[in-house]
Amino acid sequence: MDGSRPVKVPHLHDWDIDYGEARELQEELASRVRLCPLPEDVRVVAGADAAFSRKAGRCFAAVVVMEFPPGDVVERHTAVRPTPIPYIPGLLSFREGNVVLEAFREVEQEPDAVIFDGQGRAHPRRLGLASHMGLWLGVPTVGCAKSRLVGEYEQPGRQKGEHVPLTDEGERIGDVVRTRTDVKPVFVSPGHLSDVPSSRELVLRCCTKYKLPEPTRQAHIEVGKAKTRFLEGGG
Repeated sequence: MDGSRPVKVPHLHDWDIDYGEARELQEELASRVRLCPLPEDVRVVAGADAAFSRKAGRCFAAVVVMEFPPGDVVERHTAVRPTPIPYIPGLLSFREGNVVLEAFREVEQEPDAVIFDGQGRAHPRRLGLASHMGLWLGVPTVGCAKSRLVGEYEQPGRQKGEHVPLTDEGERIGDVVRTRTDVKPVFVSPGHLSDVPSSRELVLRCCTKYKLPEPTRQAHIEVGKAKTRFLEGGG
């Protein structure tokens, strides 16, 4: 695309740290996150997703870059690395963040926004995957998760587009959003350089035929293919 530039991933911190250090780092990084409306002139959106193979001890990631509103796919990239740590609630970004960044290093068209299959602000220490990766990438990010990690909410209405606040300790950390009529809602929260209203609207505009935003749905498909190729190829 005209005027495109590759994604830059400057070094933010080392990944070889213990669990206690990771939690302390999350609290420090959370103070750097900026909440503000997404850009009004979004033309390119990326989706990112990760998967794991316990048997192979590997973590897989995929990044799909699409025109916005969702149309043609611009780029697809995948990466695989050894799984660094077991699953620990609240530390997901330390399990899959490094492999996700490896996939992003191949992206030639920097997206105007990135949607992650995970949390943003809706995290006990306010640094879910979308927020953490937003600080690494320096681009606006949004979290769109299929389940709640933290927070309280009432059920939204049945129709697509209806939403209710997700709150924790009196803070609105995201929205619970119905992206398809009579289908379970998703949990949308700002990552970095985004806010609750604009994150919600971006996700809704990216949900065309399915419950999940098309960029992350496509990334989910790609990461599944990458995992299958790796396992069928014997690693």
